[in-house]
Amino acid sequence: MNVFEECLNSKDLEKRERAKLWRASIGLQDVDNLHVSNFLIETARKHIEGEISMNEVSRLIDGYYKKE
Repeated sequence: MNVFEECLNSKDLEKRERAKLWRASIGLQDVDNLHVSNFLIETARKHIEGEISMNEVSRLIDGYYKKE
């Protein structure tokens, strides 16, 4: 999965690490033939870029799925 390819090549070590972890997490969903939402991809991208914390990621995801 190359969703975060540009981030995986970043000079910023923390950004690269976050991208690797998200890619692995999303890849595990793919192994089970599950597809993640665009909402999750965008939330992951914000976290990788350092725009939001992991606590904010959790809050956003919880709120998103409570609406579903």
